[in-house]
Amino acid sequence: MSILWQARFFTTVNHLRNLPTLQVPEVAFAGRSNAGKSTAINILCNQKKLCFASKTPGRTQHINFFSIGGAHVGQHRKDETRQDEIRALLVDLPGYGYAEVPGAAKNHWNILLGNYVQTREQLSALILIMDSRRPFTDLDKQMLEWFAPTGRPVHCLLTKADKLNRNDATNALRLAQNILASYTDKDGVPYPYTAQLFSALNRTGIEEADAKIRELTGLDQAIEFSIEGPGENNPTSDFV
Repeated sequence: MSILWQARFFTTVNHLRNLPTLQVPEVAFAGRSNAGKSTAINILCNQKKLCFASKTPGRTQHINFFSIGGAHVGQHRKDETRQDEIRALLVDLPGYGYAEVPGAAKNHWNILLGNYVQTREQLSALILIMDSRRPFTDLDKQMLEWFAPTGRPVHCLLTKADKLNRNDATNALRLAQNILASYTDKDGVPYPYTAQLFSALNRTGIEEADAKIRELTGLDQAIEFSIEGPGENNPTSDFV
């Protein structure tokens, strides 16, 4: 089993002041509504209902945290004597790109999302979820541009790869890698951006994604597991 299978709900926040104070690595999942973010988190953690996938895209407007580091920890998230057992946090960010959200909620959502990815010191990396058939929308690019100044890694999961034939899937991955390579710092050095194909339906890319997340959180320094078996900078861009 994978250490990610230990994931348990930790907390949910709707204001930056309520972010967890734990000093452990965080890896955040971001993406457009309907890109398959919740499904990807659930299958990587081998749990059907860990991450809530709303039937109404754009409804989730909170940041949800899941702890890694002992199956019991999530049940004692307010017990400070247990929190030192947490090794990392997986973070589910609100899905963006859904238009039918009230203006005030949309503005709050954008500020919360933008400030978290730009200023959160514990944030080690971003997992950007994109539909392999429609990657790099304007909002996806905006997310990359928000995050780029941190210099931290981005790993893109090109989801729903089962919808593409082999040739189209290969081309989609090559295109993504070329686009990501175009993001460079002021000295022209490419940012640490990577991509892979992923499908929850036929389980494509699960092992690769698992290994990458463990690397980004430092969890691969723990006991190795096999994963066999099923199981506020006030950004102004409109992310809804």
